[in-house]
Amino acid sequence: MARAIRQGPQRKTIQTKAGALVAAGCLVLAAAGCGSDEESTGDDEQVKVGLVTKTDSNPFFVKLRESAAAEAEAEGAELIALAGKFDGDNEGQVAAIENLVSQGVQGILITPNSSTGILDAIDKARQAGVIVIALDTATDPEDAVDATFATDNLQAGVLQGSWVRGALGDAQPQVLMLDGTPGGTVDTFRHDGFLEGMGLTENSPEILGMENTNGDQTKAQTAMENLLQREPDANALYTINEPAAAGAYQAMESAGLEDRITVGSIDGSCTGVENVKRGVIGATVMQFPAKMASEGVKAVVAYAKDGTKPSGFVDTGAEVITDEPVEGVASKDTAWGLENCWG
Repeated sequence: MARAIRQGPQRKTIQTKAGALVAAGCLVLAAAGCGSDEESTGDDEQVKVGLVTKTDSNPFFVKLRESAAAEAEAEGAELIALAGKFDGDNEGQVAAIENLVSQGVQGILITPNSSTGILDAIDKARQAGVIVIALDTATDPEDAVDATFATDNLQAGVLQGSWVRGALGDAQPQVLMLDGTPGGTVDTFRHDGFLEGMGLTENSPEILGMENTNGDQTKAQTAMENLLQREPDANALYTINEPAAAGAYQAMESAGLEDRITVGSIDGSCTGVENVKRGVIGATVMQFPAKMASEGVKAVVAYAKDGTKPSGFVDTGAEVITDEPVEGVASKDTAWGLENCWG
C-alpha cells in the first residue's frame, strides 16, 4: 500500500471525501441581504458553489450534499452538485471540475477519488480564480487545494486502535486488518493510525493478516472468511469503515467466532451506530460530514463576498461511539450516537 503524507496533529495549528456525470442536485435559491462593501458580489450577483462527490448514492456523500444545500440556502447561494458514476471515477471528477468552472462558480468543494489524479484540473480551476476546498479526503500534496475540511483520519485510526487495545485487556493482540483501497489517502491514514493506537508497527508479529476490501461489505465478508480460515485464533479486527465491519461480522458469525473477536471501525452512520448497539461492532469513530459541507459552503461565500480565503487543514472532529467504554479513551454511548449520526 502506497504511503501518503500523514494527516496528523502537525496541521492543527493551521486556521479554522464523468465519463458520464450525475447531476445530483442544482439548487437555485434567492439571494440574501444587501451589503455596501465594494468587494461584495452585490444583490444581483448570486454566489455559485460547486460540489463534486465520489458518488451520489453513498450515504456519506448524500449527507454532504444535503448539508451543502441547506447551508447554500441559508447563505442565499446557488449550489451545483455533481458526482462521479462510481467510487474511483477520476475522469468523471475531472470533467465535473471543468463543467463547474465553465458555469462560473466562485468555489468548488470536492471529495477526491484520487489524491493525485485530479491535480491538473484543480490547478486550472485555481488559475481561473476559483478556490478549491477538499472535503473528507486530502490531496497529495495537501497544498494542491486552498484548504481541506475533513476528519483527521490519522487520529480517527488512533482512536479506533486505542479502543480495541483497551477492550482486549490483558489478552495478547492477535490482529486482522480489513483495509480499504491500496494507496488511498484516507485508507492509509486510518491504517497507520490504528497501528499507532494499538502500539504496533507494520511488521509486528501480532498482525496475523491483512486484506483489501474497497470498503465494500460483500468483499469484506469474503476477505474475512479467507482470513479466518488461515487465522482462526484472531481476537481483534481493524475495519476501514462500517460496511466492512458488517461484512466481517457475517463471516465471524458463520464461523461461530463473533463473541471472540473485538471489532473497531470508523464512520458514524446511523446504520453503523445501530450495529454498535447490537454488538456487531464494538466501537466506531464518528465523523461529521455535515460540518465539512456547511463550513465549506461558508468559506466559498466568504471568499466570493470579500476575498477571504480559507487555508490549511481544518479538523471537523471525531468521536468514539461505544457502549463499552475503556479507560483512557473518551467516548459517547450509542444513545448520543443515534442523536448525532448521519445517513
